[in-house]
Amino acid sequence: MKYKLIGDNLPAVICEVEPGETLITESGAMAWMSPNMKMETTSNGGFGKALGRMFSGDTLFQNRYTAQAGPGQIAFASSFPGSIRPVEIAPGKELIVQKRSFLASEATVNLSIHFQKKIGSGLFGGEGFIMQRLSGQGTAFIEIDGAAVEYQLEAGQSMIVDTGYLAAMDATCSMEIVTVPGLKNMFLGGEGIFNTVVRGPGKIVLQTMPIFNVASAVAPYIPTGN
Repeated sequence: MKYKLIGDNLPAVICEVEPGETLITESGAMAWMSPNMKMETTSNGGFGKALGRMFSGDTLFQNRYTAQAGPGQIAFASSFPGSIRPVEIAPGKELIVQKRSFLASEATVNLSIHFQKKIGSGLFGGEGFIMQRLSGQGTAFIEIDGAAVEYQLEAGQSMIVDTGYLAAMDATCSMEIVTVPGLKNMFLGGEGIFNTVVRGPGKIVLQTMPIFNVASAVAPYIPTGN
């Protein structure tokens, strides 16, 4: 498979698919495709896996697109202004991503749920108790809210991240939630009560415009019905 990213901060990825090659995607992500791409809606692993994906923020069913009678082309578009990032998944190189981050991948990539080991990380970390795990082998595409910033953390290194700004991390990383020190800082600092601490070793990807931050900023200006 070959691919090309287009659209700058309103991105899409155009994939050139070999005959018989299959891509999987969440429902509604396909933007356009050549006529020889066959679509099949599937639970992709049975009801248990489908239910797990739903709890991790993805759709209950996935769509499979396979090129028939020659090469095909298919494009997947982002659902929010930001960026699309290709990631290479392999055994020992699994990736943990935020809810609803998965866009599309080769059929050899597996999407499953990832539970935070510490309940506090799930309840207050801004990503929920359940995140998404990408495993298997192949190319996957994830959505980033805003621009993406990467850091490579060594063993013992850590980064304090405001709630919601963590987009993805290597499965070798860990995260926990800490309270902002000082009551005045908590309630008057405007940064909330909790921060996320991510520890290496591994790569982390941060995003500059979490969708829920945008929603919170816009909400006061949306008229409410009487």
